Amino acid sequence: MNQEILPKENILLNVTIESKEEAIRKAGEVLVKGGYVDAGYIEKMLEREELTSTYMGNGIAIPHGTEDAKKNVRKSGISILQVPNGVDFGNGNVVKVVFGIAGKDNEHLDLLSKIAITCSDESNIQRILDASTEEDLLAIFKEED
Repeated sequence: MNQEILPKENILLNVTIESKEEAIRKAGEVLVKGGYVDAGYIEKMLEREELTSTYMGNGIAIPHGTEDAKKNVRKSGISILQVPNGVDFGNGNVVKVVFGIAGKDNEHLDLLSKIAITCSDESNIQRILDASTEEDLLAIFKEED
């Protein structure tokens, strides 16, 4: 995962989040702040969640914009929220790691794939939750490249 797509500034550790909507907004705000998307992308992320849950299993959610959100994406990027206490994503699904993604020119499929491969190993999810620095968390994704 290259540093332009996932710099350490895009990682928020030990975050307390009260709701699924707050989690999605916070993940989107990191992408806005980093210049990856314009502010309208956050609403598209919330729309996507209304259509179908972005909960992926294993305590992971990957909120991203709807198909028509492409106009809101300036460049590809990922945000990561580490939520040790978890946040309810509905139906009893508790999320402890939120990956906000924005893909330019269909790159979102590649980003989803990289996240899915890394998180398919449950020990990596535990390492993400145990990471005490942004660098520790980034190292997990560098190993998978």
